[in-house]
Amino acid sequence: MPPPAATRDAPPCFVLDGQNVPFQPGETLIQAAHHAGHFIPHLCWSPEFAAHGSCRICTVKVNGRASAACTTLAAPGQTVENKTGELNAQRKTLLQMLFVEGNHFCPSCEKSGNCKLQATAYEVGMEGPHFEEFYPDRPVDASHPELLLDFNRCIVCELCVRASREVDHKNVFAIGGHGIGTHLLVNSPSGKLADTSMASGDHAAAVCPVGVILHKRQGFSVPIGERRYDAAPISETAQDDTP
Repeated sequence: MPPPAATRDAPPCFVLDGQNVPFQPGETLIQAAHHAGHFIPHLCWSPEFAAHGSCRICTVKVNGRASAACTTLAAPGQTVENKTGELNAQRKTLLQMLFVEGNHFCPSCEKSGNCKLQATAYEVGMEGPHFEEFYPDRPVDASHPELLLDFNRCIVCELCVRASREVDHKNVFAIGGHGIGTHLLVNSPSGKLADTSMASGDHAAAVCPVGVILHKRQGFSVPIGERRYDAAPISETAQDDTP
């Protein structure tokens, strides 16, 4: 069913899984869906920042063609498919790759229950990694007096890079390497977090969707069963899309 024509008093709409979704000119599909309370799975997108388009978890079909919902502008007449078996299977595969490319051991992770990667895997019904584990040898940086960096869990979403640059105005983080060797860097002569101006109250310290940036001496302060995604699945918290 095509969306109704926009009038002077009503915003234009596109159709998302059979439902009309209004949008403002210049909004992307995921922005409009988010504002309307609809959930499109994603990892690297945040309403705080410009689209990054790296994780591809938000891939949808627009008039039959695959498109990233975070970079595709909404337009009248679009028919957008989000909740399909085909797209869900693709998301499962992408998530499985992310799990085996890092060291994600959810039962022992301090971020379990608050982790967007874990919650998204539950949301799409990921049964488990179907690929051989890489078990990469990645360091842990405990040099900072208040913060811990566990690079084993990084999914290269660049949210901490953007938060440090655009909100904290410190440029503490960067991304280096290519392909499978792409990794998070700390911008200091030593490469250690202690030799930067990062503070525990910086936005970059709170924005990580997984368990890379952790506050020291606060581990497991919220009991298992009382954490964000323990109470409700990620699809039901679409309007509260802060880390």
